[in-house]
Amino acid sequence: MSESSKAMSLRFPSPEHHEAIAAAAKQAGVSMQEYVLSAAYERATAVQRRFLSAFERSMAHSGDAFAAEPSPLDPTPEQRAAERAAREEVEPSGRGRAA
Repeated sequence: MSESSKAMSLRFPSPEHHEAIAAAAKQAGVSMQEYVLSAAYERATAVQRRFLSAFERSMAHSGDAFAAEPSPLDPTPEQRAAERAAREEVEPSGRGRAA
């Protein structure tokens, strides 16, 4: 496979845009392809960080909302005691658990 067939085809909306990117790539000391790919990667990871940040805020908000109001699905103290007793039957307290 020749080098030219591996090259990325870069198209720009205007000659001015092409010149600006060529100048920025030259100043950075990289090829235009590398400059464009790096910029695309940085933009994608910035979008990912914003998404994850918003997701974390949403999870915290949802968790706070669920914690604020008891649900009919929440176990009663009696159900929790029964679960604890059943767990102790299966996992006797005298025996260590495997790591």
